[in-house]
Amino acid sequence: MNPALWVAKTGLEAQETRMQTVSNNLANVNTTGFKQDRAVFEDLVYQNVRQAGAQNTQDAQLPTGLSLGTGVRVVATEKEHTQGNLQQTGNALDVAIEGDGFFQVLQPDGTVGYTRDGSFQVNSEGTVVTSSGFELEPPLQIPDNAQDVTIGRDGTVTVTVPGQAEPQQIGQIQLAEFVNPAGLQPMGGNLYSETAASGQPQVGTPGLDGLGSVMQGALESSNVNIAEELVNMIETQRAFETNTKSISSSDQMLQFVTQNL
Repeated sequence: MNPALWVAKTGLEAQETRMQTVSNNLANVNTTGFKQDRAVFEDLVYQNVRQAGAQNTQDAQLPTGLSLGTGVRVVATEKEHTQGNLQQTGNALDVAIEGDGFFQVLQPDGTVGYTRDGSFQVNSEGTVVTSSGFELEPPLQIPDNAQDVTIGRDGTVTVTVPGQAEPQQIGQIQLAEFVNPAGLQPMGGNLYSETAASGQPQVGTPGLDGLGSVMQGALESSNVNIAEELVNMIETQRAFETNTKSISSSDQMLQFVTQNL
């Protein structure tokens, strides 16, 4: 295959992957706690035809070399864990994180997942769960006769029950943070899982040791910037079109050689 055609083909694949990333960002513009992805590119290995600094003659050294690139690829997609806007909902069990940290969620297989989606609810047993029914970790039980639920900035959960003037503390929400949150594995369902790249979770009280505080009656919106993503979409489209023109030009050159030589 003509090397130029192959190089342009890798460009098409890379831009197609970037377009998929942009499309996923736009599709999740209203997903609670969603963090936008960014495609990371790298050039492929070079064919080193002539080494820079080699001796051209006994007394002359080559100032530059001759290296031919073989294309490009998407080497990673990186989550940008910047703060999303906090939207007031007024729901007692809607909790947003202001700063660093993740809620801990117990999954059906017994492992712990991590999320920024704090739209919690209560199941039939009074346990606080996510919208998918996964229990918050550590578990939080709301009494049947609870009238009001209050969640403090440090995650302290108190309720008022009939016949008692003083609020009753029933538990505390804890947060987990990671050395490299970009290394977390997105699993869908607004959940992440721990990986070797993310490091082990450091669990603590909200507002302490670098952890963010929690805000009751609010949710963190997606951090996707629509205007930025639309610009990225146009840029990706133009880059894709340019690579198709490279293929067309290379094909015309080969056709000229075939017909005239």
